[in-house]
Amino acid sequence: MLRKLSLCLLFIAGILFRAKAQDPIETQQYPKTYFRYPLDLPPKTVGSFGELRPNHFHAGLDFRTNQEDGYPVHAAADGFVSRLKVQFGGFGNAVYITHPNGFTTVYGHLRNFNPELAKMVHDYQIQQKNDQVDFNLLPMQYTVTKGQVIAISGHTGAVAGPHLHFEIRDTKTEQTINAQLFGMVIPDEKPPILGTICVYHFGDAPFSEKTPRDLLGVVGANGHYRLASPRVVNVNGNTGFGITAYDINNTSPNHNGVYSIEVKVDGKTVYTFAAERFAFDETHAINAYIDYPQFLSAGRFIQKCFVPPGSKLTLYPQSINKGVVNFTDDSIHEVEYVVKDVAGNESTLNLKVRSTSHVPNVAYKPAGILFHYDQTNTYNTDRAKVTVSPGNLYDDMDFTFSVLPQRPGNYSPTYQVGNRFSPINDTFDLWIKPDSTIGKYANKAVIVNVDGDDAGGVYEDGYIKGKPKGFGLFYIRLDTVPPHIAPVNITNGANMAAKHGIYFHISDNLTGIKNYYGYLDGKWVLMFWDYKSKVLSYTFDGTEGHGKHTFELAVTDGKDNIADYKADFYR
Repeated sequence: MLRKLSLCLLFIAGILFRAKAQDPIETQQYPKTYFRYPLDLPPKTVGSFGELRPNHFHAGLDFRTNQEDGYPVHAAADGFVSRLKVQFGGFGNAVYITHPNGFTTVYGHLRNFNPELAKMVHDYQIQQKNDQVDFNLLPMQYTVTKGQVIAISGHTGAVAGPHLHFEIRDTKTEQTINAQLFGMVIPDEKPPILGTICVYHFGDAPFSEKTPRDLLGVVGANGHYRLASPRVVNVNGNTGFGITAYDINNTSPNHNGVYSIEVKVDGKTVYTFAAERFAFDETHAINAYIDYPQFLSAGRFIQKCFVPPGSKLTLYPQSINKGVVNFTDDSIHEVEYVVKDVAGNESTLNLKVRSTSHVPNVAYKPAGILFHYDQTNTYNTDRAKVTVSPGNLYDDMDFTFSVLPQRPGNYSPTYQVGNRFSPINDTFDLWIKPDSTIGKYANKAVIVNVDGDDAGGVYEDGYIKGKPKGFGLFYIRLDTVPPHIAPVNITNGANMAAKHGIYFHISDNLTGIKNYYGYLDGKWVLMFWDYKSKVLSYTFDGTEGHGKHTFELAVTDGKDNIADYKADFYR
């Protein structure tokens, strides 16, 4: 009773918090009382929807669990479990529940499923002979009621500490939606905190690391900000704006993402961003949303307040000329930033710019070949080929290509393909011809970037073909080294009677672990690989019996190099 009263008071408090502020920008209305919080804890977050992360927007709310595992996770509403997942990284253990109102809720980083779901997962793992599984359930195969315990909170997958990742998705489109728009209020009376202002001078050139920028420091508090060193910024022709900003709510000192950013010029809104909803194939486009060159070179998350022509993000509900302002007169103009959190708290900053039409723009001339964002772009030499498909670039790009000396141990020269400051939405095709010494090892060849990351490699028509996720330096290497197996608690002849299981550290030097198979006395057994510890484990289930046993392990990497381990032990 007290728990229900506590949740009720929290809901009422959330309504009061919102009543004091302005309603957030929404393109449609969402049901405010349909879903309950997934935990019986006061709602506190360590991550917000749309928060800026390296290479992706955060897709949900991360609820605090007092820095520990073990809290019951409840179904947010009536529905049926539609999907179960066990993933090495990512969400770790996850449950998906489809609801009759057209939405699906997602619960990630779980320590355990409830007993019925755990059995379904275990049976499927045995069937697939794999601990990592992702499968759909039939509609109504496993129904749940609002508040039913579906799992126990944890920190499985790619996370630093215990918490519950929670999402609400549109069942039909699979777009993920800001859960706070459904009434899942996190108490927040604090307006966003503003940082650096950026003014971009494009001229006739596409945006790049070479775009001239004015970076302007900011001071202020409690929603009111100004330039640290007041000045009027000179502008001419095509101009864009940007800002760094974050939010803090009442429950946590964590730097969360802001909900919306508006830029007004002379009182007219020319650009709007709102973290309302997005599709998962858009999330990598964060590198088009932020000033990617500044992120790579300085670690800043400058949020560009203009829309690249090739961006397909649905986080821009409004813009005029994609937020790019063409200043052609000789006047001073007022630029205003309006930044809000999802609770409607607002911070503002005003900037004066002086338009100087008498300064001519210098005609843009690319140093290399101009790749167009909306076309198929190719570049071929006798030793390498590049193809970038339409829609992979966010803007036109000045593409450059050069050949650098071959390094010892490599099977090709090093090729500079484009530059790393130009983000790409997916991958591009890169063919590199290996030198003649590769011989019979062509099927072990991979294309590697300067950081040592594997971009894949398939031998085809005399070339090694890869699919890099970004531009930069590339060359060919061989992966002939099998994975490394390091036993943790087992040796040949060991007495394992007091042990709960068998543990190994496994790793690979280049192409990564593809699969692993354990066998106890010749019979396949289910093993689990932990993302954080990188420990591969088999847990004794009591059916082994006493006496001598043999354990075998085979680990394969991405180029089918195999490492084996075998030991006898006693129970």
